[in-house]
Amino acid sequence: MDILRFATAGSVDDGKSTLIGRLLFDSKAIFEDQLAAVERTSRDRGEEGTNLALLTDGLRAEREQGITIDVAYRYFATPRRKFIIADTPGHTQYTRNMVTGASTADLAVVLVDARNGLTEQSRRHAFLTTLLRVPHLVLAVNKMDLVGYDAAVFERICEEFSAFATRLEIGDLTFIPISALHGDNVVERSASMPWYDGPSLLHHLEHVHIASDRNLIDVRFPVQYVIRPHASSDPELHDYRGYAGQVAGGVLKPGDEVLHLPSGFTTAIRSIETAGVPVAEAFAPMSVTLLLDDDVDISRGDMICRPNNRPAAAQDIEGMVCWMSADRALTPRTRLVVKHTTRTVKAIVTDLHYRIDVNTLHRDESATQLGLNEIGRIRLRLTQPVFADPYARNRATGGLILIDEAANATVGTVMITEAS
Repeated sequence: MDILRFATAGSVDDGKSTLIGRLLFDSKAIFEDQLAAVERTSRDRGEEGTNLALLTDGLRAEREQGITIDVAYRYFATPRRKFIIADTPGHTQYTRNMVTGASTADLAVVLVDARNGLTEQSRRHAFLTTLLRVPHLVLAVNKMDLVGYDAAVFERICEEFSAFATRLEIGDLTFIPISALHGDNVVERSASMPWYDGPSLLHHLEHVHIASDRNLIDVRFPVQYVIRPHASSDPELHDYRGYAGQVAGGVLKPGDEVLHLPSGFTTAIRSIETAGVPVAEAFAPMSVTLLLDDDVDISRGDMICRPNNRPAAAQDIEGMVCWMSADRALTPRTRLVVKHTTRTVKAIVTDLHYRIDVNTLHRDESATQLGLNEIGRIRLRLTQPVFADPYARNRATGGLILIDEAANATVGTVMITEAS
């Protein structure tokens, strides 16, 4: 059974947490004690009925204010598929949290309040999901019950969003009218909207095709750990040398010829193991251990790939950055530590090309710095090369994390556009 990771996004009070609560409730993925706690909290707050949003808003500040601040992860399964949900905040000042939640998603659900139509935050989050190369996008027009389940309202919002989407790179776009509060078109088809002939949200989530989204062409295996069981008394393990890591792209099989970077040596895969058990093949995102035919000097941060299909060994990186620090701005000459897959190197920002207004998509080329939650294009110079692909080709090898070395804090994320 495969796993679908999806993130919810949208403006404040569009009903993201209520939608997830409804999904969990109607698919019977809630424990009785969880439901009892939510019912008790709802009663204490004087609310009529059960506030399903409380199932995901776990922080006390979130419950007090009725908003989502941090990314809340929830897990559930149906007979067809397992799901990991990232409920991301709607507030502008929590853009960095939304980026974190959507960065690993296969699909994003952008909610729009049927009464308000598209807002700046709707456009912002749609832009961010395309910047993060989320392959599938669902525009869920929520609160249809408050506009009398009017088909004209739904059609108008779809047309407005479609016009905006022509300026974005969206691979797969689906529109679904829903009412999270009443459960219309969430798990079951709604009798209140006979004019809508598409699937319910859960049916779409269960059937959307994600197997072809992953890059199964470019073999990329960043080495995370070298396994040498020196202390073992088993003589068969005396010369054991395994290279553990998570497959970031392609398919690996025993007997395949592979290339090691940075040395450039070629060898072949003797066997592949996961949890000590041999497997016939490995593909993203499996975590495995490779055993090779030859002794090659390989350490953490190195890359294993195909001889005729290798990533760029790059020290100059161009990319789109989302700046996440409230304590300092990103400016040219800013010194940072870069973490790319399993490799960590020092870097300096050599250029800030422009800042993007995520509401209008306008490029401000006069910008001299990026503040908290702002997005722009920068150029980095690294002290050592990283083995990178463009983010559009491989999200695992095309992404960087920027770290403030003094504070040991993550201050930004980069989606690589060019690596040389």
